Amino acid sequence: MKTQQFIYRNVYWSTSEGVTSNMAIVLHSTPLLWIRLAALIFSCVAFSVAVHGGRLYHGTGDWCIFCWAFSFAGTVLVLLVELFGLQTRAPVSWKNFPITFACYAALLCLSASIIFPLYYLKGSMGQSQVRDYRIVSTVFSCLATIAYMTEVSISKARPGEVAGYMATAPGLLKVCETFVACIIFVFISDPVLYDRHDALKYCMSVYCICFILSAAVILLCVGECTGCLPFPFARFLSAYALLAVLLYLSATIVWPIFNFDPKHGGNKQRPSSCGNTQGLCVWDKLMAVAVLTAVNLILYLADLIYSARLVFVSA
Repeated sequence: MKTQQFIYRNVYWSTSEGVTSNMAIVLHSTPLLWIRLAALIFSCVAFSVAVHGGRLYHGTGDWCIFCWAFSFAGTVLVLLVELFGLQTRAPVSWKNFPITFACYAALLCLSASIIFPLYYLKGSMGQSQVRDYRIVSTVFSCLATIAYMTEVSISKARPGEVAGYMATAPGLLKVCETFVACIIFVFISDPVLYDRHDALKYCMSVYCICFILSAAVILLCVGECTGCLPFPFARFLSAYALLAVLLYLSATIVWPIFNFDPKHGGNKQRPSSCGNTQGLCVWDKLMAVAVLTAVNLILYLADLIYSARLVFVSA
């Protein structure tokens, strides 16, 4: 599809020295623009309707509102920077920031699309107006998730294309790894699930170490500081991915043993009381952490494969 360029108007302002400056507002009509506008509208409707008539009374409601509002605000920022052509003046790498944000927004909206109906629609009876508001928020949250995923798909690097690290598969995997770790932290800390045994504290340390290193890699790439490292960045990624795979492999084994094995005080069967609990009970959260640990192991394994290939190609 041929890209069309529209210049809407010129903006003039006066500086303190009395010199008049001129900035052209340029908007490129591309599929990426329309996807971002759709994501902007969907996320705005999701949190506006929830705040207006959703009657959110649980702490998870605040999380969902944050997910939608954060995604909306970040999309506004990206659109304004590109509208005024300020990419070169931004304090971050514009090759890495938009797709990194879009990936996080997709994951945030996805989590809200799962958590919101789980706490506010599950077991809700009748066709009240409040329920209708909650259904609308859920639908638009799902639409926002699809829009952000589409943006990531459009923005990611293609074979042979020069792009920022965060637009590549390893970069997007880093985003997913940190997000999954954040969800694990939410489940594992309310109530605290890791203080019953030293082995569980070890698992918590694994989640923290890998999260900090992955977040550091993302910040280095978005801030374009990888060249400041005293060692080759590609080799660091490979060594770190290998370490993370080994750590998560051990956590994938240790966490279920000390939570579901009766010999270590665990419980294999889901308690009957969990059926009457709103949202997730403690046993559900233990199982969720076990599943998410395995998911992150797979993500780090894929990251290791990509990072190893990067080292071999560089060599």
